[in-house]
Amino acid sequence: MNKQKSAKLNAAYRFSVAPMLDCTDRHFRVLMRQISRRALLYTEMIVAKALHHSEHINHLLDFDSIEHPISLQIGGDDPIILAEASRLAEEWGYDEINLNIGCPSKRVQSGNFGACLMAQPDLVAKCIDAMTRASTLPVTVKHRIGIDNLDSDKFLRDFVDTVSSAGAKRFAIHARKAWLEGLNPKENRTIPPLQYERITELKKQRPELLIELNGGLETPEDCINALKTFDGAMVGRAAYSHPLRWQKIDEIIYGERPKPIKASEVIKGLMPHAEEHLNRNGRLWDICKHVIQVVEEVPGARLWRKNLSLQAQAKNAQLKVLEEAALQLEDAGL
Repeated sequence: MNKQKSAKLNAAYRFSVAPMLDCTDRHFRVLMRQISRRALLYTEMIVAKALHHSEHINHLLDFDSIEHPISLQIGGDDPIILAEASRLAEEWGYDEINLNIGCPSKRVQSGNFGACLMAQPDLVAKCIDAMTRASTLPVTVKHRIGIDNLDSDKFLRDFVDTVSSAGAKRFAIHARKAWLEGLNPKENRTIPPLQYERITELKKQRPELLIELNGGLETPEDCINALKTFDGAMVGRAAYSHPLRWQKIDEIIYGERPKPIKASEVIKGLMPHAEEHLNRNGRLWDICKHVIQVVEEVPGARLWRKNLSLQAQAKNAQLKVLEEAALQLEDAGL
C-alpha cells in the first residue's frame, strides 16, 4: 500500500458506515459517497468459503472506484481460506479487510464464524495471522464485548490482546454482548444493553490500540462525543435509514470545507452508476430501494417515496423514473 493511500485510510476510520446485510451493497455505498467523500465504507459480510468455491467472484467483489476508501468484510474460520480472501481483496483493490466476529445469527453460528468465534480467541488469532501474511492490507476485526456468559472485562481484554498480537490493526467493537441462544440478530442489536464503559476501560488499559466504537450512535453529535475517547465512530442503521443526517460529517469529522447537499443532488450523483447498472441488466429497484431513504420529514415525503417505489419496482423500469424523481425534489427545493 502506498503512503498516500495509507494516509487516506488512516483518516477514514474516524467515521465509518458499519457492514449491514442487505443494506451496504455497492448501490448504497455509491449513494453514501454522494454524502461523504471521506467516510470509511464497509461491504456486506461475504462468506470466505463463497469466494473460494464461487464462480461469481465478480458479482461478490466488484465495486465502483468512487467507493474508496472501502473495507471488505469477510466471515470465516479457516485460516487458509481467509488468507485466500485477503489476497483477493488486495488484488481487487480494497483498502483493508475486516473479519466478522460479531454476527450472532444461527446460520453464521452453524458455519462456526461470526460472534461465536469470540469463544475461540486462539483460532481467531490464527486466522488474523494467516490473513496478514497473505497480503499487505490492514486486517481489522469487528466484534462484540462478549457472548453469552463470556462477557467479563478480563475476557474482552484477553480476546483483544490475543488477536492484536496476531496482527489485527484495528478493533470495531459493538458495545453490546451477543446472546447466541434466545435472541435473533435484530433483538441482539437492541435488547442487550449498551455498555460504553466497558470499551472505555479497554481503551484506557490499551491506549495503543485503535478502537472504533459501534452501537447506539444516532447523530453526528454522538460521534463527536465518541471521538473524545475512541479512535473511530462506526454508525449502522442510523446511517442507512437517515443518510442526509450525515451530510456535514466531512466538515465536522475531517475538517473539510462544507458543501451543502440536497436530496435531489444525491440522486443526480447516482445517475451514472444507475445507468451502468441498467446496462448490465440490473433492476432499477436495486438502487431505488436505498434512494427512498434519502427523503424524510418534509411535506410530501411519504407520497414521493410511495410513487418512486411503485415505479421503480415495475418490470423493466428505466432511468427516466429516477430522473423524474430527482426533478420533483428539485422543483420542491429539496
